[in-house]
Amino acid sequence: MKKLLVTGGAGFIGGNFVHHVLDSPENEVLNLDLLTYAGNQETLSDLIDNPRYRFVQGDIADPSLIEQLLIEFQPDAIVNFAAESHVDRSIDGPAAFIKTNVMGTFNLLDKALPYWQSLSGEKHDLFRFLHVSTDEVYGSLGDDGAFTEETAYAPSSPYSASKASSDHLVQAWYHTYGLPTLTTNCSNNYGPYQYPEKLIPLMILNALAGKSLPIYGTGQNVRDWLFVTDHCRAIMAVLEKGAPGQMYNVGGNSEKTNLQVVDTLCELLDELVPDSPYRPHKDLKVFVADRPGHDWRYAIDASKIRREIGWEPAETFESGMRETVRWYLENTDWCNAVKKGSYDGERLGTGKAGGIA
Repeated sequence: MKKLLVTGGAGFIGGNFVHHVLDSPENEVLNLDLLTYAGNQETLSDLIDNPRYRFVQGDIADPSLIEQLLIEFQPDAIVNFAAESHVDRSIDGPAAFIKTNVMGTFNLLDKALPYWQSLSGEKHDLFRFLHVSTDEVYGSLGDDGAFTEETAYAPSSPYSASKASSDHLVQAWYHTYGLPTLTTNCSNNYGPYQYPEKLIPLMILNALAGKSLPIYGTGQNVRDWLFVTDHCRAIMAVLEKGAPGQMYNVGGNSEKTNLQVVDTLCELLDELVPDSPYRPHKDLKVFVADRPGHDWRYAIDASKIRREIGWEPAETFESGMRETVRWYLENTDWCNAVKKGSYDGERLGTGKAGGIA
C-alpha cells in the first residue's frame, strides 16, 4: 500500500496511524478530516512540510469532495477512521453520530465503488477499503467469555448503534457489489494524542491539576486496553494480508477494571512527578453516578488476527501506560491547545442538556 486516503487522520487513532504510515519512506497519505472538536492539527504539526503528506479539511459525507479526492489522489486504499466516537457525547447529542458514522460511511462506500471499478490491473486487484470500528458493537459481556468475529451485534449506546450500522453497510458493499472491504473491531485504545475527554488522559490531567478523579459507579466495569501504536500496526497488517470481506478483532490482552486503570495512573504519577503537591494522587478519586446504559464488560478474542495475519500486541498494559503518562507529562502544550475553548473536563453523558451532572 503506497498511497492511502485516510479519513479522520487528525483524531487520536487516525493521527497516530498517519505518523506510523509515514515512518515508511515509500508511503504517501492524503488526510481528510473535518476538524471537529476532537480533530486537531496540532497532532500533525510535525508533518506540515513532509512532501508525502497532504491535508484536506472536509466532510466524509460530502459526495462531490470524496469523488474529487479519489480522482485526484488515486489511492491504493481508503482507511476510514472518521467517526464521532465518545459514548457520553452520543447520549447528549446522537444526531451527529448518525450523520458522520452512518451517512458518512455510506458516502465513502458509494464513491469508492465506482472508483475501484474504474481501476485496472494490479491497482484494481490490490485496492482495499478498510473500516475501523469498535468492540462496542457487540454490546456487553458478563464476567466470562470474549467477543469473537462471530459474536452477534447488540449495541447499547447511540455511538455503538451508529458504528454497528456502518459495519453492516461495509459488509453489504462487499457481499452485494464485491468491493474489497476489511473491517477491524478494536478494544479501548490509549496512548499519545488522545482527546482529554477519554478516561486515561482525563485522569492524568485532572490529577496533575489537583482536580477530582471521577469514576463511574463502582469502578468495576471492565475493558480490554490496547496501546494505540499496536493498533496502528494491526491495521497495516490487515491492509497487507487481510482477506477481502473479513472482519478482524484487535485486542490488547489487557483486561482491567476502570478502578485498576485509575489506580495504575495514580501510582505512575506518584513516581514520575515526585514533587506534586497532590501525592498520593489516589486520594483524588471520587465515585460518581454511573452513566446511562454503561456496558459491564468488553473482552476481545484476537486469535483470528494472530492466526491469519501474524499480529499480536507488542506492549503490555504496564509498559504502554508508562509510555502514555510520560507522553502527557512531556506534552502539556498539546493538551492545553486541544482543550482550549472546547472542553474543560466537565462531565458528559448524563442525557441532560449540557451534559453536566
